[in-house]
Amino acid sequence: MRAALRRFELRGDPFAGETDPRYGGNGSLMRLAPVPQLGLGHLGYPARVPGPVAVALHSRAETSETGIAKRVSMGLRIIHTADWHLGHSLHGLSRDYEHQRFLEWLLDTLEVCRADALLIAGDLFDSANPPASAQAMLYRFVVAAQRRLPRLQIVAIAGNHDSAARLEAPSPILDALNVHVVGTPRRLADGALDTQRLVVPLRDAGGGVAAWCVAVPFLRPADLCAGAGEDDPLAAGVAALYAEAVAAAERQRRDGQAIVAMGHCYMVGGRVSELSERRILGGNQHALSVALFPDRVAYAALGHLHLAQAVDAEGRVRYSGSPLPLSLDERDYPHQVVQVDLDGAATAVVQALRVPCFVAIHRFPERGSAAVEAVEAALVAFPFDEGLAPECRPYLEVAVRLERPDPGLRARIEAVLEGRPARLLKLTSEYAGRAHGPAAAGPARRLDELQPEGVFRERYRQQVGGEPPEDLLAAFHGLLEQVEGAEA
Repeated sequence: MRAALRRFELRGDPFAGETDPRYGGNGSLMRLAPVPQLGLGHLGYPARVPGPVAVALHSRAETSETGIAKRVSMGLRIIHTADWHLGHSLHGLSRDYEHQRFLEWLLDTLEVCRADALLIAGDLFDSANPPASAQAMLYRFVVAAQRRLPRLQIVAIAGNHDSAARLEAPSPILDALNVHVVGTPRRLADGALDTQRLVVPLRDAGGGVAAWCVAVPFLRPADLCAGAGEDDPLAAGVAALYAEAVAAAERQRRDGQAIVAMGHCYMVGGRVSELSERRILGGNQHALSVALFPDRVAYAALGHLHLAQAVDAEGRVRYSGSPLPLSLDERDYPHQVVQVDLDGAATAVVQALRVPCFVAIHRFPERGSAAVEAVEAALVAFPFDEGLAPECRPYLEVAVRLERPDPGLRARIEAVLEGRPARLLKLTSEYAGRAHGPAAAGPARRLDELQPEGVFRERYRQQVGGEPPEDLLAAFHGLLEQVEGAEA
């Protein structure tokens, strides 16, 4: 009964027990479904009894007026997520509390959804050398998932923020926990791609192979066999590697089995968060084509872009987005994971599952900047929740318009916030009446708010004027890749 109440609280799911025909006793549990629903009212939850529910007793074809995705077949159910960035800090404040809450929510969601597989499409960590606390958080999650969901398969690939070697190092232990990690592609002595680690069978509730997962991590130039004579040899090298891996999956696939792909890359049409992402692939400024994933790929689970989005018309090539805002500008993103139901070799249902906001982000004013007196009045009037624990208190961004620099501005704003349950993360100033110079472009930014490419572009504008040419950007990113590779 406790599990049924928790399931209904999370998703509005009216079914108290497993509806798989391979499990016994589910019919009697289903007949008890109205009991936990109505009981929620006595526990302080709204007693949300769905409208008409049509359910075949021995199937997962769930349908209701609550908006829950239907289980239209006995096929595979996947949860797609990416860009966790464990170990991340926001303007110097640790995000450990929010990440722990997200992982607890994810465990509950995996259980409620009866997921068969969890795909993590890169950037598990925020840096190549994450703090011990971030690594411990990941491994505690893996152990908890194995205990609560023994059948769950986890497939994770390295992103551009991850150290491929560090991520793969515990593979002998992770393999025993049903966790498959791919940090970097490897080649055999004859130069052929070693597809054994890249192509992973995904099994359904009965233990049979339902899909083949092509798990391709973030690709660095050293991973590629660039095509001579190509207009864009790096992009051609990526396309060739994916084609080889997908072909290996096709050779193993049987009728009724799907092919699912994973990647951590920047695709044509992808919308980038300027403060926390940059275009990747060795300085290539031309995004990768969706043709990387041919029609025979039922679903492509992507990472790197923090804004959840589909990059093809059918919605089968998709970024899950980050579960947390990784910069203050990302506060309005739809932070989510994606539930994907496969029906044989095809995708049947794709549904976004919104991640709760664990720490709010407030901006004063909502847009642009305002006079300091107006900002002070808004802060005084804002109804902050006085009962929040310190780790739950909201993050604040304040933008003030001034006639001239004011060295005492931060102290003035902090005085207004003294004793209030909020944390001031960012204070920017705009100066009225300036039609040229650095301030004309908007509020000043701190160096740690910019990505390397942004710093390079701004310096080029100041020294030369205009935008840097493509070949110079490519050379810059080549140097950046060497530095990051040495640090990893």
